[in-house]
Formats: sequence, structure tokens, C-alpha cells
Amino acid sequence: MSVLNQKTIKKNIIFNGVGLHSGLNANLTIKPAEPNTGIVFKRTDIKYNNIIIPNIFNVSSAVFCTTISNEQGVNVSTIEHLMGALYGMGIDNALIEIDNQEVPILDGSAKLFVEAIIESGIETSNSPIKIIKIEKKIEFQDGKKTISIEPSKVSLDIDFELKYENSLIGNQRSVIKVYECDLTDVYNSRTFCLFEDIKKLKEMGLAKGGSLENAIVVKEDKILNKEGLRNEKEFVNHKILDCMGDLYLAGYKIIGKIICSQGGHKLTNQLLRKVFQNEENFSLIEIQEKNLPHAFINKSHLRSIA
Repeated sequence: MSVLNQKTIKKNIIFNGVGLHSGLNANLTIKPAEPNTGIVFKRTDIKYNNIIIPNIFNVSSAVFCTTISNEQGVNVSTIEHLMGALYGMGIDNALIEIDNQEVPILDGSAKLFVEAIIESGIETSNSPIKIIKIEKKIEFQDGKKTISIEPSKVSLDIDFELKYENSLIGNQRSVIKVYECDLTDVYNSRTFCLFEDIKKLKEMGLAKGGSLENAIVVKEDKILNKEGLRNEKEFVNHKILDCMGDLYLAGYKIIGKIICSQGGHKLTNQLLRKVFQNEENFSLIEIQEKNLPHAFINKSHLRSIA
């Protein structure tokens, strides 16, 4: 079977844990799904209108996490780490059942999601994948925050830059080729916050489930977590994980180059909305040839689809 065919997991994957912002416990099950299903969320605690599709236009909030909602207002929040794991592991189709409003934060990274997907095994179908190929450079800016996406021949590159006044975090930059690089450091990188911001988050009704077990907390020039950092660029690598998860709300893998400075969930969503406002900005392409090399963007083997 080709790496270019659609994939799902081989068996159910079960998680239980607290939501980072809601503080509510949730049971989550990732189930195999048929080709062309895509990624689908189902709220099992709600009897009707409980299907929510992770799509850029279904993002109802991008404040400190990504929340998706259906037309009836049923939502699921903090989906980005799970979506990043599914993107990086090449899972095209899955049904995600959850009995509460927020995906469990687990250890604050995608590490446990990825390990569980590997343990489950991956089922490859006979159906070819579809990809989104960026055709034009699109930019979005919000004050000092900037993000752009431009054409790339063979890969999804994410060039991400952080700028913090905090001396320990400081300025960090990392460039990842999503389809070629070892993503271990990205998967393992945890969400983080400054100690002085915790009170503000609590006052906003957020971070009710936050702890040193699921987030890095930085106080002045010290990390309060006993184990320290998992990798030297954990802060910016976590932002890349978030970006991957938010990009997967496009519905398919993307071929393009992202350059982002000081961005986050909202900026990525605004960029993608701008991309999809004009059909000239992208092509939706189905892979025809089963045995293409991994660097697969070669127009002689591709067919545009409506």
C-alpha cells in the first residue's frame, strides 16, 4: 500500500482526562472510519445534533485554544493537539467520540495521542488521498503578529518565530518540514504560560484544569516544572504543533510554506479563511498514481477535482 492512500487507525483508542480550560473530566474514543469520512467529532453526551466537523469555518472561538461548533451551537474545544497528532501521523479518517465539551489535555502535548496511534496501528485503504496545493502567496497581519502561506513544490514547511519579553523564553525560531522531519520534539512539546498570567486566565474562566502536570509554567527566569524542558525549543515547537492542528481544519493535508511570527490559533484560522475566500488561491488535488515517491507533487500524476 502506498503512503499516498487514505489511512485510519486499526482499533479504538480510549482516553480519559481533564480539560485544560473547563476543568471537566471527559472520556474520548478515537474510532476507525471509512475512506472519505474525514475527521469527525461526536458529542456522545448529547442525543441530537451532536456531530461537529473540524472545519476552518466552524471555528467559533480561537482564544487560547481552538473551539469548533455545529449549526446548533454544540461545540468541542482544545482540539488542536489531537488534530496535530492526526495530521502528523497521516490519519485521514477517524470518528472521535467525546462525552463532554473539551478534549482532555493529558500532558499538555500530543505525545500520548501519537503513542496511542502507533500502538493501535494504521490501516491503509485503497482510496487515494486528496491534498490542498497553495497556488498564491496569502498574508495576514494583526498588529505585530504576522502569518503568510505561499506555494511549495513538495512539502508543508512551517517557519515559526516566538518573541517574548520574558528572558527565559526570549526569541525562538524553528523551521519544520512536516512530511520529512522527525516530529518527535513537536509532538512532545507542551503548552506553556507565564506565572503572572495565571490569575488573568482564571479570572477569564480559563485554565480551570491547568497544572504543572499538563503545562509548562515560567516564572521570571525559572521553569516551575521539576523535569524542566523536554527539548531546547519546546516553546516554539509547541506553537508549531498548534499550527499543524489548526491547519488540519482545512480538511486535507496542505502543500505550502507557512511563515509566522508571534501567531496563534486565531491568526492561523484567519489566514486559512482568507485563502479559501478565492478559489484561485489553491487547488484541491487527488493523487492518481499509487507508487509515487514521497515528494509527490508532480503535475503529470495529478488530477484537479471540483
